Amino acid sequence: MAEDKRDQEPLADAADGLTTAGQQQELDQEETAQSAESADVETADTELTVEAQIEQLEEELGQARDQALRAQAEAQNAQRRADQDIEKARKFALERFCSELLPVVDNLERALEAIDGDDPALSSIAEGVDLTLKSFVGALGKFQIEQLDPAGEPFDPQLHQAMSMIENPDAEPNTVLAVMQKGYTLNSRLVRPAMVMVSKAPAAE
Repeated sequence: MAEDKRDQEPLADAADGLTTAGQQQELDQEETAQSAESADVETADTELTVEAQIEQLEEELGQARDQALRAQAEAQNAQRRADQDIEKARKFALERFCSELLPVVDNLERALEAIDGDDPALSSIAEGVDLTLKSFVGALGKFQIEQLDPAGEPFDPQLHQAMSMIENPDAEPNTVLAVMQKGYTLNSRLVRPAMVMVSKAPAAE
């Protein structure tokens, strides 16, 4: 009986060893599965982090593009305004100089009107003044300085200054009857309005 017990002890030890090995294998498999799950979770978290970074970078890129477009538009507007200012300065640089020359033209016109055309002794003077006046006006025209002589034209408050209103049944109301002083424009901008007399309808009896 003692021998049978001794024979059974190694078998029991072997069985215990097999059991322990099987349990260890199961533990190893569980640890491997847990490690795989942890790795999957980490991979998913990493993918989510990368996607979030990509979205953030795309949003920042869009904002940078918008800022660049705004800056470009502002630069173009500033350049356009500068070009317009330069063009205006170039076109109207002579405005003050023109204003100083207009009284000279007025005096030549008055001198020509004051000369008695019936006097032969003054005819040569009148001819000289007339040629000087035409030359002067022609020189002004080369620099886009134009006369306003609206006799017989409708009254325009943007170009004319009414000095008086006269009843005239032979003319349409608000018609320029006489020009007391001619007006002038520089590149279509008014430098001096024409001073005029304007017709009005006769008062009812």
